[in-house]
Amino acid sequence: MTPLERTAPPLLEARGLRFARNDEPVFGPLDFAVDAGEALLVQGDNGAGKTTLLRVLAGLLRADDGRIDIDGQPSDASRRARAIAYLGHLPGLKADLSALENLNFLCGLQGRRRSQLPENALAIVGLGGYDDALARQLSAGQKKRLSLARLWMSPAPLWLLDEPYANLDLEGIELVNRMVQAHLREGGAALVTTHGAYAAPPVRTRMLVLRRAAMEASA
Repeated sequence: MTPLERTAPPLLEARGLRFARNDEPVFGPLDFAVDAGEALLVQGDNGAGKTTLLRVLAGLLRADDGRIDIDGQPSDASRRARAIAYLGHLPGLKADLSALENLNFLCGLQGRRRSQLPENALAIVGLGGYDDALARQLSAGQKKRLSLARLWMSPAPLWLLDEPYANLDLEGIELVNRMVQAHLREGGAALVTTHGAYAAPPVRTRMLVLRRAAMEASA
């Protein structure tokens, strides 16, 4: 798509984004964008900065340089909170709350999509009947599915997914793909980190390949 053909700003755009740790560059400068209805697949070896990039975009780390825009506007804490749903390596669950209580608690903090009910979300991710199971009693794969249920209920248009296929079997991988496909059909967008293309959502995709303090990009 050429600049003249674009009818709306990208859901997310980064320009000159750079991050260093202890004065050692981790990534950047990066320039990329993701539009509504597409995914940005972020690939790279361990230590290339994939997780760090997503944490910077989510506002959990501060970039050393550069700019992040959301819907054409400079990002701030309030705009990020409304626009971004982040799925990290850790499940972010309260161990002594049940699966249903965890979803209700998180929805109270972050809101939920209209017409979406926690019980339905649990069924969608394959946790029907686990409403009363404590989070600490769930397997790693079940905890990941519970985190996916929360993601599914989020009203945020932009998903940041850090290794979403980890701890999932083939059925779980297909679940993630279906969720991303549905989210993009509804006008959302997703950034997905992965070590390789063996697991990637079958959607309209841009690509970022991160290396230590370097980046190659292709549409």
